[in-house]
Amino acid sequence: GLDPELLTLVPRPVCALLLLFPVTEKYESFRLEEEAKIKAQGQEVSSEVYFMKQTIGNACGTIGLIHAVANNQRHLEFEPDSPLKAFIVQSSKLSAEEKATFLEKDESIRVTHESSAQEGQTEAPGLDEKVDLHFIAFVNVEGHLYELDGRKPFPIAHGKTAEDSFLEDAAEVCKKFMARDPQELRFTVVALSKA
Repeated sequence: GLDPELLTLVPRPVCALLLLFPVTEKYESFRLEEEAKIKAQGQEVSSEVYFMKQTIGNACGTIGLIHAVANNQRHLEFEPDSPLKAFIVQSSKLSAEEKATFLEKDESIRVTHESSAQEGQTEAPGLDEKVDLHFIAFVNVEGHLYELDGRKPFPIAHGKTAEDSFLEDAAEVCKKFMARDPQELRFTVVALSKA
């Protein structure tokens, strides 16, 4: 739950939040309106935000985790031969589209993605199978809250945040997703803690 008393139970500090939500007609309509508004009005996004497009079907969970990890490298320790660390370092200076192409060709991430998908409790959908659930990440980069969704053309800036208020700030954005579709119950939030 995202109630304040439940958020107090989450180990702190939180470095990222992953949201799994249903892609409905209401959401798609909102997404298109939001993109048009931002394209018309503009927004400020730090050059330090690691963002990539999603071009591989049903890889939104992997993309969300890459977004969460890549934007929190300073808080994480990697194994010396970590394929994820190598991918992030090698792709960090690429455009969002180039990162997507790089991921398509990265054998070690593909193998890790496929083996993780097979370890789940339910059968993973095929790469081209239509699903109506989608993962996105929320991160704090340089004191600003960003929504990172590989289906969108750019990160979405949601204003200022701080390490001690990030969880509550990101939870408020997640509540807006839920409010857009109040009859829908298929929402899951995962906090990634530094603890």
